[in-house]
Amino acid sequence: MPVMELKIVDRYGNTKASERGEDAVSLVYMAEYEEGDRIVLESSEKDIHIRLQLDDALGPALCFLKTDVLSYTIPFGEKKTSYSPKAFAGDKHYLYVRPAGETEISGCRNLAVNVYDQHEDTGCYPHAHANTETRGEAVFAARNAIDGVCENRSHGNWPYESWGINRRDDAELTVEFGREVEIDRIVLYTRADFPHDNWWKQVTLSFSDGTDVDWQMEKSVLPHELRIEKKRTEWVRLSRLIKSEDPSPFPALSQIEVYGTETFTAA
Repeated sequence: MPVMELKIVDRYGNTKASERGEDAVSLVYMAEYEEGDRIVLESSEKDIHIRLQLDDALGPALCFLKTDVLSYTIPFGEKKTSYSPKAFAGDKHYLYVRPAGETEISGCRNLAVNVYDQHEDTGCYPHAHANTETRGEAVFAARNAIDGVCENRSHGNWPYESWGINRRDDAELTVEFGREVEIDRIVLYTRADFPHDNWWKQVTLSFSDGTDVDWQMEKSVLPHELRIEKKRTEWVRLSRLIKSEDPSPFPALSQIEVYGTETFTAA
């Protein structure tokens, strides 16, 4: 079983609180966070599935950890605008991490969701990244498309954060899983703040096996669902985004969900 340690570290690298445990660890931090603080997870094992909670307002996430040290920067200021105002707030915080159980890992689920994804690749998957984000603003970052918030009827601060393409015709978003998985269903929540928003009449989904699928879309506030034959892949890429003839220049994506299973059975 892995030995794990959770720490709160300040901007200078000083440890403000820590807890260590074998197989599982929890930490109650009784103070307000300060700008520059980080949550650090150290694990004696990597390439493992974990159940992770870095903030009680955001709740737990099932992640794949490919590194033995995970550093999570607590958002402040403009970077906080894509999170619930309750997240990382106050002077009492409950964090925990443990290895995920076999039943949690083996079933069919949304393999793309990760509320603790960050702009940089931290080694905690799934991870979303894009070749463009509108004005570099947090409310239009790629990570918003996999944070589990599907509200799509407006734009801006949480809960209306989205992936904004900065009006680029060559915009691409990639969701990496950190290992090979098997998928058969993809759901897109395109942003539907009409008439402010435009919409895509066709998008292309590409996969690590070299295949792709062109997907015809409709103008809708409802989720778009695509079923495909079971496919093994390490990532999914959304590209070739063809917008409609509507006058707005602002199509955007609120959420992408990718359903499937692991390609192995948990020990």
